[in-house]
Amino acid sequence: MAESYEPHVPVNPSAPEAGKGKKKKSRLREWSEALFFAFIGVMIFRTFFFEAFTIPSSSMEKSLLKGDYILVSKLHYGGRTPMTLLSVPFFHQQLSEKLHSFLTWIELPYRRLPGFSKVRINDIVVFNTPQEDEFPVDQRTYYIKRCLATPGDIFEIRDAGVWVNHQLIALPEESETEYIVKTDSSALPAEKLKALHITDLNSAPVPGHYLFELTRTAADSLQCWNNVLSVAPNAPKKGQKDESLFPNAKAFSWNLDHYGPLRIPAKGMTWKVSADSLPLYEKIIRVYEHNDLEVRHDSVFINHAYAQSYTFQMNYYFMLGDNRHYSLDSRYWGFVPEDHLVGKAVLILASVDKENKSWRWDRLFRKIK
Repeated sequence: MAESYEPHVPVNPSAPEAGKGKKKKSRLREWSEALFFAFIGVMIFRTFFFEAFTIPSSSMEKSLLKGDYILVSKLHYGGRTPMTLLSVPFFHQQLSEKLHSFLTWIELPYRRLPGFSKVRINDIVVFNTPQEDEFPVDQRTYYIKRCLATPGDIFEIRDAGVWVNHQLIALPEESETEYIVKTDSSALPAEKLKALHITDLNSAPVPGHYLFELTRTAADSLQCWNNVLSVAPNAPKKGQKDESLFPNAKAFSWNLDHYGPLRIPAKGMTWKVSADSLPLYEKIIRVYEHNDLEVRHDSVFINHAYAQSYTFQMNYYFMLGDNRHYSLDSRYWGFVPEDHLVGKAVLILASVDKENKSWRWDRLFRKIK
């Protein structure tokens, strides 16, 4: 019977044991890697999916209240790719009063991923304000307003009513406007005012007259009080020019309640150039779409060539706050370019009444509309 043969393999006593070739990671390194990948995941989620914001002012009352924490969807309109690459995460615009949170050494052109929805009339939209030309687009202050005109629409405000393409747009149920409340000079009951969510008691110049920001429902309720003589909107008359409003030109005698009509620019739409209507579109041509523009003796020159027409390169939107008389919106600074859009407000996550230091539990997880 043949004997089995096993080759003899010499053993090197200095060789590492099997399974001990890799050096085990330290606990610090494991935690560092986990935190790094978690950080990358959070940044991707905030950039392209959802981001939380807080409401800092009363411009959207009573639809949104100061102290609401809201969730904004980037998926609806498509996530905007970063433009300013060198910036400190979670710090927007400033690290301190004198120190920016970004560097403009590397700036990328505007790009947006595909979304599953276009901006629609009555959407509540978060965007970067067009006013801050000194900052890159994605580093400008965040604003939240309601979109009331989309690219190509004809927008107008008549007697405080919003008309789009010659059709009246219904006011949001909880929107506010300013009213003059005339009383018989007796005191208005504080508890009843509080029940109507009226907190600001502003006296008008005439004794017994008050200025209130009211919803339509609150105005109707006040009208029924025994010591209230009348409740009427405090609206400027047509032709009473407000010098602070866009486009800040003599030819446009517009005010907060009588505004327009004006055409909202759309990508590919051609405007017949005229010196009279130039104030409406000058900033678009010069600033947002980066052209050289000059007016010589009522003739318009774009990129040093005489221009009879201009074709817009982007879509634009017109945004208004629901608190119509106390909102800094498109009536003051004009159109919002598509590259300024951040996302659609979809949900109130929580709400804190900071003045009374209490939670508004009834607003928890309320859908925004």
